[in-house]
Amino acid sequence: MTSTSSKPHDLQALDTLTGGAFTAPTSGERAARIRDWLAGNPSSEQMQEVFKELSGRDKGAARLLREKLDEIKRAKGQEAIAAEWAQKAETLLAQSKLNIADALAWQRDAAKAGAPLSREPLAGLKAQLAERVKGIEDLQHRAQVHREAAVLLAQRFEVLSTKGWKDAQAAEESLRADVTHWQQQAADIVADANWNSLDAKFAPQLEASKSQLLVVSDSFHGALAQAVAAAADAAAPLPPVPVWADELRAARGEVVAPKPAAPARPAAPKVDPAVRAAAQDAVQAALAKLEQETAEGHGKASAGAAAALRAVLKEHGKLVDAPLEARVHAALVAAGELEGWQRWSADKVREDLVAKAEGLLKRPEGQALGGRKMQETLRALRDQWKQADQGGVPNHALWKRFDEACNEAHKVVEAWLEKVRADAAEHRALRVALIEEVKAWAAAHAGATDLKAHNRALHQFADRWRDAGHVGEKVFAELQPLWNEAFGAARAPFETAQKASVERRQAMIAEATELGAQPMLRIDAVKALQQRWQHEAQSVPLDRRHEQKLWDAFRAPIDEAFNRKTVEREKASAAMSEHDRHVLEASKALDAANAGGDAQKIRAAIAGLEAALRGEVPAPAPATTSDGPSVGATGVEAPGQAAAEFGESAEQTPGSSDAEATPSAPAVAAADAPDLVAPADGADASARSDSAAHEAGEAASVAPAAPPKPAPKPVVAMRGDDRPSSKKAEAAPAARGTGRFGDRRDGGRPGAGGPGRPNDRGGPRPDARGGDRGAPGGGRFGDRPPREDRGPRLGDAAFRAQREALERADMALRKLAAQAHGEALTQVLGAWEQRDAARLPSVQELGRAVTPAVRTQWSQAVGAAPTAAASDAAEALLRLEMAAEVPTPAEQLDARRALQLKLLTKRGDPTPAQTWGQDAGKVLAAAHDAATARRLQNALKALLRK
Repeated sequence: MTSTSSKPHDLQALDTLTGGAFTAPTSGERAARIRDWLAGNPSSEQMQEVFKELSGRDKGAARLLREKLDEIKRAKGQEAIAAEWAQKAETLLAQSKLNIADALAWQRDAAKAGAPLSREPLAGLKAQLAERVKGIEDLQHRAQVHREAAVLLAQRFEVLSTKGWKDAQAAEESLRADVTHWQQQAADIVADANWNSLDAKFAPQLEASKSQLLVVSDSFHGALAQAVAAAADAAAPLPPVPVWADELRAARGEVVAPKPAAPARPAAPKVDPAVRAAAQDAVQAALAKLEQETAEGHGKASAGAAAALRAVLKEHGKLVDAPLEARVHAALVAAGELEGWQRWSADKVREDLVAKAEGLLKRPEGQALGGRKMQETLRALRDQWKQADQGGVPNHALWKRFDEACNEAHKVVEAWLEKVRADAAEHRALRVALIEEVKAWAAAHAGATDLKAHNRALHQFADRWRDAGHVGEKVFAELQPLWNEAFGAARAPFETAQKASVERRQAMIAEATELGAQPMLRIDAVKALQQRWQHEAQSVPLDRRHEQKLWDAFRAPIDEAFNRKTVEREKASAAMSEHDRHVLEASKALDAANAGGDAQKIRAAIAGLEAALRGEVPAPAPATTSDGPSVGATGVEAPGQAAAEFGESAEQTPGSSDAEATPSAPAVAAADAPDLVAPADGADASARSDSAAHEAGEAASVAPAAPPKPAPKPVVAMRGDDRPSSKKAEAAPAARGTGRFGDRRDGGRPGAGGPGRPNDRGGPRPDARGGDRGAPGGGRFGDRPPREDRGPRLGDAAFRAQREALERADMALRKLAAQAHGEALTQVLGAWEQRDAARLPSVQELGRAVTPAVRTQWSQAVGAAPTAAASDAAEALLRLEMAAEVPTPAEQLDARRALQLKLLTKRGDPTPAQTWGQDAGKVLAAAHDAATARRLQNALKALLRK
């Protein structure tokens, strides 16, 4: 009985796991599939199993797995190393005195240990140490510069002491300020956080510079003060500065002793210039030879050169000038020192080199040198040994130890070189396989149409060639021409398509230039041309810079044409028409009314602006002697103005243009005017207009209807029932400019009896959608009713001005309404507290929520003595809070819940929202209380706005 092996099944499972890496026909495809599989981050066990099977089949593909496994192993080890070196860095940063050498050594040792310095947290700690070291170095530089500044300041004092005392007196203040500034800067340097990290020599140096500068400064200022005193008083002593003392003696008329002349040197005997030049040349030649041997460290040669120089100096010493003689003595001293210590130092250098060579293999764990670093170190050590042998007697015992240590360390270099050769052979095989893969791919995709995918594949091949590993220069010079040939053949179809695409784009650029040069710009042609360009750009990719240059050249003529069109349009709109001027004037008038803060003037200005928008010529404004009509005034106002100021619904009295055709309209408006005029004490404009809503219906019934619009076009075809009896009346569209500013054009939903949608949901819709779709103007597909006349078209400036003016007017009206609302509520509470019915606001001031009957009940309750019981007032106050939906104090919550349960048992009774006016009257009939007044104010604040 034989046992069957499961290896074919394992290979099949691994092949499925890796996406067909084992059954791929070429090495390049196997490597690509392994790379794709590794991108999914498989487990280490799976990678080990795949590597074990693939390493015997394809080393190139298995190399990717080995690198991935090594990277995982390295990452695990680097975490511990990173933690260790991070702790060391934090210790260094925590020290108050940081040594720069320790910080640099941390970075060097961490890199040698393999710590990931490019990843956090070591990257941040490395940056912090670098900033700390930079700060210390900058502070050192500042300290040195400050010392030099002290020296320069002292030199300034010295220079001024050689000039006249008046010049020194003129520069005294600037010198004093400079010394003070220097002391302040010195204090800043000492107070720096990194001052303790500086070398110990900087502190005494800076202190010495400070003390020396202060001594010089004090002496200078004292001498100058003494000179000033001596100049003022002839009996005063002279300053110790000789120049100043002589100047003061001359000013006093005393005789100044002349300075003694320097003794004349005896004339030297004359020497022939040719003889002197020959002597100079001989000494300089011997001196140059000695300096060269001394600089190179040659002890034996330097001794001979020194003897030759002494011989020449004996012969020509009297003819040598002083500078050359000084150079000769310095060179002889250097040569004598070199000859004396070079023999002793040669063995010392050799012993150091032997210790370095023996320590190459005794480095701490994790800090061993690599192959290349070891090779460079050995080469440098041998070169240093050769230099040491040039100046002393050879030492064979030390040489034997040094050579054995170097040979032992060279084994590491040999192993590294062997590995480099193996890797180079593997890299060469990988590159040859890649070249063959590119050739096969080029033959298979010779007629490719997807150029983007073609270009992407070429970039992938180029990246793989770049990442194929290092090879020698000779091998690279052999493989590079083969790669260029294969890659060029694969890229040829793409380059051909690019050239053709560039030609097509150049043609489109010429076409765009022609379109842009035409006097009338064709938008459809421009859009079609841009679509062609986008299609071309998406189908054939080009180099980014080249493509951007072509796009700029294509876009330039079209942008220029559009800019020209924009300039022409701006020129046309710049010429302001008469209509725009009227609108601008009306907008300015509305802004002036907004600044005045009078609601009546604001609404009148809004009506004037809307009339100007419709194209109506504004009439001259009548002269007024007061800011607004008083309460109960009977002045007749224009129907359009009254409608614009107090109308709530969409059906209002006709405008001034319609008043001429209907003479009865002004009379009706005049009759209703006393009820519509607002009081002059600044009450809420919206409340006044709401209180006039009851009279608006009567005014609408008496006022004549608006003139009919032009008849619509005849209907060609109608849907539904065409019988005359089935036709439904069309709703006349609301005229523009009627109603209060901000109201709906369809009249809103005022309820029964008013315009807009009726309360009966079963009734017909008032708009065109409610009628038969076959009726004129009621269709869904473009056969809408004719638009209302909006007046002439406005320019940009006029349109913006009227829009902004209307927005500001709306904000002003809202603000005035809020102010009037607060004032009315304050007056109600004040009248209750004082029990004065005369202080109670009027119906117009209270707003539309308060009817005249409710206001009468409040007036009676306030005018009489408190008659309501406390329990009734408390229950009425709870009902008010329930109607206003405001919170109740905590101590009254139980009473509110009990009242809610009580109301649930009396469903037939009116709700608190319906009887809040009577409930407020009950509260006002009770005695005034601060807590009750506060609760009543909160409730009425919400109820009066409804």
